[in-house]
Amino acid sequence: MKKLKRITALIGVIALFALYIYTLVLAIIGSEQTMNLFMTAVVATVVLPVLLWSYSFIYKLLKNNYSEDAREKTEKMKKAQEQDEKSNGE
Repeated sequence: MKKLKRITALIGVIALFALYIYTLVLAIIGSEQTMNLFMTAVVATVVLPVLLWSYSFIYKLLKNNYSEDAREKTEKMKKAQEQDEKSNGE
């Protein structure tokens, strides 16, 4: 899990850095789209880390739901329910 977090953090940093460099270059060149790209960079500064965090959080939840421990607990619960049904049916 730590490796996944590091990879997603690195991807986020690279994406933000590239966005800032791109905006700076266009500002120096004098493009009409500079202000729009600056606003995009500001929004991405907040949205991108939140999205990366939520993806890693969802991955963690899904991974824990299907872990070996969860499978064993589910099997035990099914066996207990079957035994209850058998004992109630007799």
